[in-house]
Amino acid sequence: MEQIFAICRVAVAPIRASSADQAEITTQLLFGDQVEVLEKAEPWWRIRNAYDGYEGWIDFKQLGTLTQTEYEACKQRTALVPAAVSNQVIAADGSTYYLAASGNLPAYSNGYCKLGKEEFQVLFEPHDISAQTTGLKLVDSALFYLNAPYLWGGRTLFGIDCSGYVQAVFALYGIALHRDASQQAAQGEVVNFLPEAQTGDLAFFDNADGKIIHVGIMLNANQIIHASGKVRIDAIDDQGIYNPELGRYSHKLRIIKRFINPTPTP
Repeated sequence: MEQIFAICRVAVAPIRASSADQAEITTQLLFGDQVEVLEKAEPWWRIRNAYDGYEGWIDFKQLGTLTQTEYEACKQRTALVPAAVSNQVIAADGSTYYLAASGNLPAYSNGYCKLGKEEFQVLFEPHDISAQTTGLKLVDSALFYLNAPYLWGGRTLFGIDCSGYVQAVFALYGIALHRDASQQAAQGEVVNFLPEAQTGDLAFFDNADGKIIHVGIMLNANQIIHASGKVRIDAIDDQGIYNPELGRYSHKLRIIKRFINPTPTP
């Protein structure tokens, strides 16, 4: 099959494990995410997300086609949808789209972005990822999602999973994380001991078989914000995350990784 490239032209689109409406949602595309089309089985296309390499099936009507030149240009993620509730863009026909935080605004200039040949007026100030990142800034964005419900495969304020959560937050600061917690655990620099953890570090947790199954963002060496039931703040120690509602440890600590420079001491 000839190379075909496309871009997500709706606010959020489900990516499924197989070509059926009943299939498991494994992740989501957000507005402006560009993909390579790997296979067609109308109305389903199997795609690969250019941002994190994740593959799955999507209804092709939620995509707009791109030339290879447009596809390559869209990879330059400099203007993103900020961590705010009412992010609106207006299509050429006058209709409104409400976008999720960390979505891409390709070819943004003078209040407009372009998805291939489609132009959208942007009614908000884009998030500029070029600013210097600190742990405190990152956590400020992480707190935007507080109480967002857990949703397997989700990437938005209205439903998000643990790895989708940290991926979205880090994307706002130009740090590209893989999609799954087990993949993310292979990135970053190891923090040897929990007391050395800094604001913005990622903590990873494993199951009885030693597989990484969970991830969260360290607020400090004693607290973590993570998506478990909802995005919540819990205590953490050498054993793992302690959930006071359950009255027990919910996740067993495996490793801590650092992706940004340590937070400066005031």
